[in-house]
Amino acid sequence: MKDITQLDPVALRTLAVAVRLGTFEAAARDLHVTPSAVSQRIKALETRIGRVLLHRVKPLEPTEAGLVLVRLATQTELLEREAVAELVEEADDAGTSYTSLPIAVNADALYGWFVDALAEVQTRHRVVFEVVREDHTRTAERLRRGEVMAAITGEPKPVPGCRVVRLGRLRYAAVATREFHARHFAEGVGSATLAEAPMVAFDRNDSLQHDFVRRVTRRHLAPPVTYLPSVREFDRAIRVGMGWGLLPESDVAVELDRGDLVELVPGRRPEVALFWQHWRLGSSLVAELTEEVVVAARRWMAT
Repeated sequence: MKDITQLDPVALRTLAVAVRLGTFEAAARDLHVTPSAVSQRIKALETRIGRVLLHRVKPLEPTEAGLVLVRLATQTELLEREAVAELVEEADDAGTSYTSLPIAVNADALYGWFVDALAEVQTRHRVVFEVVREDHTRTAERLRRGEVMAAITGEPKPVPGCRVVRLGRLRYAAVATREFHARHFAEGVGSATLAEAPMVAFDRNDSLQHDFVRRVTRRHLAPPVTYLPSVREFDRAIRVGMGWGLLPESDVAVELDRGDLVELVPGRRPEVALFWQHWRLGSSLVAELTEEVVVAARRWMAT
């Protein structure tokens, strides 16, 4: 069996950077070397492993073996930085570099509570975050690809090599302004009216509204949709009458009580279960971040 121990850490980091940035040229700029040097390092790593690690397309696509080594490189870098931080005297702490944690988060969590958890961790550690905004149905794929170390996801089944913590259930209400409701749903909320009434969605990966329509009508309808990939603008679009959409229950309780907003199907409030998944590694930083994420999430959501 081929001995593949003692892998070159420089080559591993080069592979991870190339996958993250998508091209040899971008990786070369980040690493301050030539594109040829990037290519040679990865080729040497492939020779050492005896497997192809990258599909040479744009952007670069890691193979299954490549994904394993990308995760290894990222985990190793994190643990090395934490070890150095423990060894540096407190008086010299200002001279140590920051650790960067890549995380995938859905928009509602990012807008509602997630930054509070990040800020709390940053008060105790020299850490920065690269937050990737992604729908909760797609964040687990970022973990599988080794692009992030942790993610808020709708998947309860752990990604290989990851630990799962249940955060809670976020309940939504399908709402519209009183005027919009009177104009589009005077004849009731059913297949005919839902097929014609304008709808607001976050982006084309946001299936929440379409799932609601399917559950109510038991049909796959294609209503007119306005896409607004910003939580703030998405919320505002519904409140100014551009269309109906699903908003977190806690965000609309007052307006529903006042009658400013009307619920399309009273009491029909879908819930989304959310989970925190992170790589299994002996990182105190990831452990602390997990604690703060759980506290912040359960404070904000119904558990």
